[in-house]
Amino acid sequence: MSKTETAAPKAESNARQKLETYRVYVITWNVGSRFPDNISLRQLLGLQGEASGDAAQELPDIYAIGLQEVNAQPQHQVLGLFKEDPWTHKAKQLLRGYNYVAIKTEQMQGLLLTMFVRRPHVEHLKDIEAEFTRTGFGGIWGNKGAVSVRFTLYGCGLVFVVAHLAAHDHQLDERIEDYKQILESHHYHVKRYREIYDHDYVFWFGDLNFRLEGNDSATEVRDALGDDTKHEELLQRDQLYQVRERTQKAFQVLHERLPAFPPTFKFKEGTSEYDMKRRPAWTDRIMYAVQPLNRQPGMQLAIEQCSYKSHPAYNISDHKPVTSDFTIKLYPNYRAPGITFSPISVWKIGDENTVEYRKHAEFEEGPNDWIAIYGIDYASLADYVAYEYVNQAESPTSSDSNHERDYFEMPAPTPHRSHHHHRNRQRLRRQQEANEELVRLDFADDVDLRHGEQYVLIYFRSTGLRGVTSIAHISGPFVAEKRSGSPHRTEYHVD
Repeated sequence: MSKTETAAPKAESNARQKLETYRVYVITWNVGSRFPDNISLRQLLGLQGEASGDAAQELPDIYAIGLQEVNAQPQHQVLGLFKEDPWTHKAKQLLRGYNYVAIKTEQMQGLLLTMFVRRPHVEHLKDIEAEFTRTGFGGIWGNKGAVSVRFTLYGCGLVFVVAHLAAHDHQLDERIEDYKQILESHHYHVKRYREIYDHDYVFWFGDLNFRLEGNDSATEVRDALGDDTKHEELLQRDQLYQVRERTQKAFQVLHERLPAFPPTFKFKEGTSEYDMKRRPAWTDRIMYAVQPLNRQPGMQLAIEQCSYKSHPAYNISDHKPVTSDFTIKLYPNYRAPGITFSPISVWKIGDENTVEYRKHAEFEEGPNDWIAIYGIDYASLADYVAYEYVNQAESPTSSDSNHERDYFEMPAPTPHRSHHHHRNRQRLRRQQEANEELVRLDFADDVDLRHGEQYVLIYFRSTGLRGVTSIAHISGPFVAEKRSGSPHRTEYHVD
């Protein structure tokens, strides 16, 4: 990775700039088209303690869950337009109890990447963008390739790439070509972070399908695994190790702690017994890289791979899942220009409500900025209740007539969600005040909130569908209340 010096990030005060440690937890698993019915993800996610107290302090700040061979039959693709993937849903339901938010899901056929962050970090997420590359069958079907999600957090660019490369022992050259094709076709639209290796931190993982060199049989490899003295010898014949360390034909800028766990492929489904139809191999891997010198002098970024292990108890597919726990350094005092919501005392159900915010002088609106309402315990950025576009005259068509997926993989409109796109300029009013602009935006009177429940507003800076999105601010909580004596609504009383 390039070690070129670049300008230091803007912050509230350079004197206050500092480095702090954050934890990243990466998962890769080829699930073999199986569904997560009747299995617990708790061990896989490292959730052994309680959701609060000292155990919560040791939880990751970021989860990256990369799956391969997710069931992507046409009927499930259609269903996916209206509800999230079962794997994402199951992880979200578990992680919401630990105060995590799903910030982005990217899927390409059977490849699925879902990113979660702890709630306090959500407001600091900038320039979220996804990308994908098809490599299998000439890139037509997308059965092989890579998907990625990148974002900037506390002034540092992070990218997570999950890949599924060409299979079989003799396809080494194809795997190398897959890697090169992914690098050449993955492009982002964020200044300073155009390519994968431009990022401060890179995590590349998945079913990379690298096998063992040599002509020994599956039985001979299995028997050798029973001898601890031969473990290192087998790893020296691992194709990924060879192309990364020796020939440097692929992944040469990435690092990996050599696996201390047994090969994760191929198993008889439902067991931890190797299937002798294939030679056991370390197909499922997690690699990483850091650019330490592209930030402030004397404050180098750093990464440490704290754990790297497989989870043999999971046996629904012919692969075992692999996880790795990292610590990274970020700049917690970094603040990008944004907006600030004015406090809302109460949201009047059945009335038009005005949202007011101040736009910081250096903040530049995107062409498709929008403000969304969320329940206070939202578990995903797709869990909005209603939204309005800021620049209504330039806003895209309503979700009610748009059949493409939204940037945050929002489901199709449902009766309990409100999507309003008023093009009447009177609903948006701007007033210049000193170095800030005061903006007032009206929400329509049919926004469907629940009486007595709490909500928050989130301002998204967006360049549009499949574009780049940043979170500019999250409001404080406010309560929704029904109009007193409304003939159309049931009153809610508390004794």
